[in-house]
Amino acid sequence: MAGQPGLGTTNQNIAMNNEQDKIVDLYSDGACKGNPGPGGWGVLLRYGGVEKCLNGGEPETTNNRMELTAVIEGLKSLTRPCRVRVHTDSRYVQQGISEWLPNWIRRGWKTAAGGAVKNQDLWRALAEQAGRHQVEWHWVKGHAGHDGNERADALANAGVPGARGTR
Repeated sequence: MAGQPGLGTTNQNIAMNNEQDKIVDLYSDGACKGNPGPGGWGVLLRYGGVEKCLNGGEPETTNNRMELTAVIEGLKSLTRPCRVRVHTDSRYVQQGISEWLPNWIRRGWKTAAGGAVKNQDLWRALAEQAGRHQVEWHWVKGHAGHDGNERADALANAGVPGARGTR
């Protein structure tokens, strides 16, 4: 499938003009009703004029786990290596992958204070998925009218078990 991104679309061909066109924008968000409590995650993938929405949830989780799961699932959905711009309103995700992860790995998955890294299973999965792609990490302010973030937020809330409109 030369010339197509890894969005997994089956009925849409995407014309690409140059190397800059080959970037997937991934907008992710997590939601939790209680922390811990039922939670959801949402992802909006954009490539040119094509959009793909994903979401899901868990009956008992935390907001941080849903924020991580959103990015993991979004990256996992890409069927081949891509250039990806991840847009997240989670400082936990953005700083974790960009700043903290290398130190956690160097210290054997321990924090600077010597404790075990929380959500290590998801951090490992995120590192694996991010390693398949060329990823740029961008933090966006949540609930500030950013279209991609607002759509990811709506998907995350719809993914909470028992929420109306769950996809």
